[in-house]
Amino acid sequence: MATATLTGKGQITIPVEVRQALRLDAGDRVEFVEVEPGRFEIVPATRSVTALKGMFGKPRRTVSIEEMNAAIAKRAASAR
Repeated sequence: MATATLTGKGQITIPVEVRQALRLDAGDRVEFVEVEPGRFEIVPATRSVTALKGMFGKPRRTVSIEEMNAAIAKRAASAR
């Protein structure tokens, strides 16, 4: 089992075997995903945003930027 020590600044060094398994390199980002209370998974956040294309299927209709801004403004006004 790989372990790491938390520094006084809240930092850890990810053990080499974990970095290799996750294919992480210097400068890569990771996400901490809570899978249950008090338990987290470390997930590489190295995918390109283009990998998200098509994740939700085709939209039912296209929405203009103006329509998006109006919807955001309306929601913000109702939250006050």
